[in-house]
Amino acid sequence: MEIPSNRRMQRRQFIRASTGAALAMPFISKGAKPRIKIGQLGSGHSHASGKLAAIRKLSDDFELVGVAQPREASGSPIPDSGSYRGVKQLSEEQLLATPGLEAVAIETEVPHLVAAAKRAVEAGCHIHHDKPGGVTLSDFRELLVLAKNRGLTVQMGYMLRYNPAFQFMYRAVREGWLGEIMEVDGMMGKMASASLRRELGRYPGGGMFELACHMVDSIVHVMGKPAKVHAFVRRTQGDGVGDNQLAVLEYKNATATIRCNHRDPHGFPRRRFQIAGDKGAIEIRPIEPGKLTLSLGESHGGFDRGTHVVKLPISSGRYDGEFADLARVVRGDAKLAWSYEHDLAVQETVLRASGMDVK
Repeated sequence: MEIPSNRRMQRRQFIRASTGAALAMPFISKGAKPRIKIGQLGSGHSHASGKLAAIRKLSDDFELVGVAQPREASGSPIPDSGSYRGVKQLSEEQLLATPGLEAVAIETEVPHLVAAAKRAVEAGCHIHHDKPGGVTLSDFRELLVLAKNRGLTVQMGYMLRYNPAFQFMYRAVREGWLGEIMEVDGMMGKMASASLRRELGRYPGGGMFELACHMVDSIVHVMGKPAKVHAFVRRTQGDGVGDNQLAVLEYKNATATIRCNHRDPHGFPRRRFQIAGDKGAIEIRPIEPGKLTLSLGESHGGFDRGTHVVKLPISSGRYDGEFADLARVVRGDAKLAWSYEHDLAVQETVLRASGMDVK
């Protein structure tokens, strides 16, 4: 069906508005205010080099003072190629004592994330804390309490938060386009290399803990903390790694399922997120780049009743949106959309969904 010109305009306006937080933020405040002094603590996280590249890219917002290894990995060399090329290398003590330091990106190996984050918060810094929230609930809770008491931001590195398709979906759910949500179904997998399997073997929660935590964050964002969580973990290769997993999250009138398969040779193109209510549904597949299918029982926001393939603007970089948002939050120009309470609920749900102890 041909959409009237005014309706086409409404659609374009909605798409711009719903993805604006993810796409426009890298260009907000450029040159308008002093740069924020930021450092990176750790290089062992799988996202570390990408996060550093985003910080360096947003050079009008951030002044990168240097990169340090955390005290737990002080003997490990900092890379000197790629996004690390030309970056000043410091000790943790030097980094956290830098005059005027306001923020630190915590990019250590997962077991050291929370301890390193606590030291950065104790030094008075806002933090970008890569995912997930460590390996226990109690340590992560202590970090959040410490940050909240000091009025400091903890921004979790769940990359789907700033994905244009997920920004669109969040708004559609928030504005009631889909009605009462009845079901959510997500899948995030890949074929794990030998080195990745060794990394996943460090955690009893395997891939659900390390990778599918992104899905958990999005589900809790739209649905809240589940009443119950059921974890199904299969370890298929004799090395003890949880590599074929399913989690079922129970809500009063809904269920959510998450699959994480680390033996999937077509994992990236098959990654998906589907959400359905009693008035409409959204399917995001693949997860990146931004494109989704929207089905509506009645017209909303310039979209007629029926099914639409919605193509979204491509973001400037996977991690650009989150650091641009962090800059706005640190400057006091915006409030982080994810609360301490949300992050704690996500951490508990991630542990339960992974079959790990909640302690």
